[in-house]
Amino acid sequence: MPEASLAGLVVLVSGGTQGVGAGIARACVRAGAHVVVTGRRAEVGEAFAAELRDLGDAEAMFAQADVAEVASAQASVAATVERFGRIDGLVNAAGRTDRGTLLDTTPELFDGHVAVNLRAPFFLMQAAVADMVRRGEPGSIVNVITMSAHGGQPYLAPYAATKAGLVGLTKNAAHAHRFDRVRINGVNIGWTETPGEDAIQREFHGAGDDWRERAAEQLPMGQLGQVDDMARLVVLLLSPQSGVVTGSVIDWDQTVPGAHD
Repeated sequence: MPEASLAGLVVLVSGGTQGVGAGIARACVRAGAHVVVTGRRAEVGEAFAAELRDLGDAEAMFAQADVAEVASAQASVAATVERFGRIDGLVNAAGRTDRGTLLDTTPELFDGHVAVNLRAPFFLMQAAVADMVRRGEPGSIVNVITMSAHGGQPYLAPYAATKAGLVGLTKNAAHAHRFDRVRINGVNIGWTETPGEDAIQREFHGAGDDWRERAAEQLPMGQLGQVDDMARLVVLLLSPQSGVVTGSVIDWDQTVPGAHD
């Protein structure tokens, strides 16, 4: 099967300047898309956009945005449309993973998770789909979710709650806009190796320099998930090569929810 192509399409990646989002942005550029990435830090974002431009012939742009603020998130869609005349694809990769249990989560922490993990994707999709419907053209959206949406660990209570909400939103929006030819899918990613995960393991779990090796020894495939592998799946879902699929949430992991030894 040939590599999925996004040639000439315009894709916005929220949270696209680091970690999973950055890997997806790189993969989109390599697939031929013009890419807009969002983030809060202008210096980091502009440097990363320059890196993306060096990867191929497609254009890349940074749109500074704090997706926790609805107006800021939607302004990134407006900036994309202003620059390219349209938006063909959206990837909601921005996420918040602060730890909190049912008993120690504060209202402020909970609301912060809602703002980034659920409200931001809602209103980014609203703005993107509005442009697609206005033009009468097809589009594709991929929401980066998490295996924790199936329940998650006790210390990820607000994270699991908001990401489970995003699963429901993905399916609802996909159903609502299927006759607009806007396909909306999600990817439940499992334990993945990123700089952010390294920081989390050290800050919250007291991990040492060998935490990756120790983790890999316990995993069925002998390794953590790799961003580049997951990014290829996202590109496929964004591309016409994924055909008619919509409303699907794919578990991208090496564990099987509900299965037991």
